Amino acid sequence: MDRECMEFDVVIVGAGPAGLAAACQLAMLNKPAPLLKNEPQSPDIKNNNEPLSICVIEKGAEVGAHILSGAVFETSALDELFPKWHQMSAPISSQVTEDHFLYLTTNQNHVVIPRFLTPNPMLNDKNNHKNYVISLADLCRWLAVQAEELGVEIFPGFAASSISYDQDGRVSGVITSDMGLDKTNQQKPSFEAGIELKAKYTLFAEGARGHLGKELINRFQLDHEAQPQHYALGIKEIWEIPCEYHEEGKVIHATGWPLSETNTCGGSFLYHLADNQVAVGLITDLNYQNPYLSPYDEFQRLKHHPTFARYLRDGQRIAYGARAIAKGGLSSLPKQEFPGGILIGCDAGTLNVAKIKGSHTAMKSGMLAAQAVFDELNSNEPQSEPNYQKHFKQSWLYDELKDTRNFGSGIHKFGHVLGGLLASFEHNIWSSMTKKPVPWTIKDQKYDHDTLHQTNQSYKIDYPKPDGILSFDKASSLFLSGTQHEENQPCHLQLIDQDIPIELHLDLYDEPSQRYCPAGVYEFIREEVRGGNEKQIAKFQINAANCLHCKTCDIKDPSQNIKWQPPEGGGGPNYQNM
Repeated sequence: MDRECMEFDVVIVGAGPAGLAAACQLAMLNKPAPLLKNEPQSPDIKNNNEPLSICVIEKGAEVGAHILSGAVFETSALDELFPKWHQMSAPISSQVTEDHFLYLTTNQNHVVIPRFLTPNPMLNDKNNHKNYVISLADLCRWLAVQAEELGVEIFPGFAASSISYDQDGRVSGVITSDMGLDKTNQQKPSFEAGIELKAKYTLFAEGARGHLGKELINRFQLDHEAQPQHYALGIKEIWEIPCEYHEEGKVIHATGWPLSETNTCGGSFLYHLADNQVAVGLITDLNYQNPYLSPYDEFQRLKHHPTFARYLRDGQRIAYGARAIAKGGLSSLPKQEFPGGILIGCDAGTLNVAKIKGSHTAMKSGMLAAQAVFDELNSNEPQSEPNYQKHFKQSWLYDELKDTRNFGSGIHKFGHVLGGLLASFEHNIWSSMTKKPVPWTIKDQKYDHDTLHQTNQSYKIDYPKPDGILSFDKASSLFLSGTQHEENQPCHLQLIDQDIPIELHLDLYDEPSQRYCPAGVYEFIREEVRGGNEKQIAKFQINAANCLHCKTCDIKDPSQNIKWQPPEGGGGPNYQNM
């Protein structure tokens, strides 16, 4: 197929915090320092008068449309990238004023976790910097403006569907998805072929479980020394609440109920934003065992707990969304560089789960990648593989991830109580006494999709019907996400084997996709066939237009039978302030 081709020095896939920070850093590195009067230009400096061509593509209809995070934001990386961000109208104003850590013992009660038992990385006042409650989508929009002012080209509405390789097997860019194909892959009158974007180096910042990142990890065996990546599903809502209940800057984190009833790890949060708004959410670790568990319905139950209901009951829900989180930490981090590019941010898995924060680490990984690529572009003997690892090992990002490497695996292995106590010992006692990370490493070698028990080993969970006040059905929630897809296009959720959902998963797991999906994408339709022997036939239906692009199906399917691919560019959720 003939395709339009555009060439750049650097192409960045994804306009999240990692991709945009990389773009800004690279553009600023390329700006030559002004010469002093009569100072000769060094012959070793290349491209001093030729700015780098940098392109960022984003599958969302606009920058921020697919961005979702809690988010309590640590400014450490932003302080380095734009030291004067306070004077640059950055959308960061609600400083954390107080934070509380709770253990929900039942659906009515809780205990406050003493601060001496709370691991130090989780405490906002222990980290030598100021934290803020923000909308990460708004921050990304602001970063995009800064990038464009620095000369970066940003193209929203373009999804990278595949990777280009040169004759030596080196990554040479990406190809965007074809537009205007119908459900049978036939061209409609509106058909436009995808564009090949060629680059000297390509940075992949797709977020957790990026489909191109998966391909790169497998092709270059980037994870051969790492433990499996581990994930959680984060579900979040924004509410407007009465001013008398609003305490801007207040942060509540909780663990325990309702997930504790199924021995499932995870946690919940409620953050007081500006303008009488709060963000409420539940994070469910995807190594859960009961196939009848529904993270969406667990979230609906959570909001009835008095800790949350006291703020929400007289409020109005205005936004909903969901996103997978890569939370394996340093032990799950693959090698990030490869011939022709680098994996950055959550595409690699740089989130610091102990801090419950990942935006600052994603940004820093993008900035380090920018430096590694810049070094090669300005080298007299450029290497195919940028030396990201050198910069990473010398950075505070590496130190931070190394220091907290046991947090997630410890809780996976020992549960919230023992795992939490171990984390407190490591960070509050050992590190305080020795000023060094602990010498041991805890690993969890089991993939999240391998943890499901079969139905004959499990019990059904009776979830209450939504009351329309605090809890709601998936359809009304999906409406608040602004999700839209062109209906007549190829299904972007591919089954490797069409028979597995009914022939295997229905009997073994009661097909868990109809519960782990937070958007009602997967469902069974039972049809009666009348005749001599009346019987019911189950039909597996994929409602791809509902997809929130959370990637949970790609992660949790027990047979790894579902392959998530991007739909046409511009489709998916349309988050405004998530």
